Amino acid sequence: MNPVSILLLGFAMSTDAFAAAIGKGAAMTRPRLSQAMRAGLIFGVIEAITPVIGWLLGKGAARYIEAWDHWIAFGLLLVLGLHMIWAGVQPDSGEPVDEAKKHGIVGLAITGLSTSIDALAVGVGLAFVDVSIAMVAVVIGLCTFSMVTLGIMLGHVLSAMVGRRAEIIGGVILIGVGAVILYEHLSV
Repeated sequence: MNPVSILLLGFAMSTDAFAAAIGKGAAMTRPRLSQAMRAGLIFGVIEAITPVIGWLLGKGAARYIEAWDHWIAFGLLLVLGLHMIWAGVQPDSGEPVDEAKKHGIVGLAITGLSTSIDALAVGVGLAFVDVSIAMVAVVIGLCTFSMVTLGIMLGHVLSAMVGRRAEIIGGVILIGVGAVILYEHLSV
């Protein structure tokens, strides 16, 4: 994987967290930078750990499916990308949310974990690609930290304009990264 693909993957993995951060920022009354950075740190650490866990799981099975690894990576990224696009076009449920739980550390961690499941699956796919998982994890974590901090701070402004479109963009990027992986392996 080339550095541009890794960076695009990092931003793609952070888009669902960014969308969640916009919602959190919109629900908060004038969020402070320290609150935004705390949320970004929680999301970023979780988002950086999950692809490593997935990568370790994938490495355990690598010797059995090496001939198909690029198709597996492409398939996982395609499914995840399509899921993100689908989630981005679904209407909001409109159910009331307990704001105290939503903005506390536990609430942030639960939200961060729920937005990082895709990073776990990406990590499984990356086990079959020649890539430094440490570099990918750091990039994903930093992108998520940045995007969540920004999302919290801009939540009031961006909630009406971007909202769930961020997930659609992230899904398209994931599919693109999967296509690049497939192309790189088939053209060798």
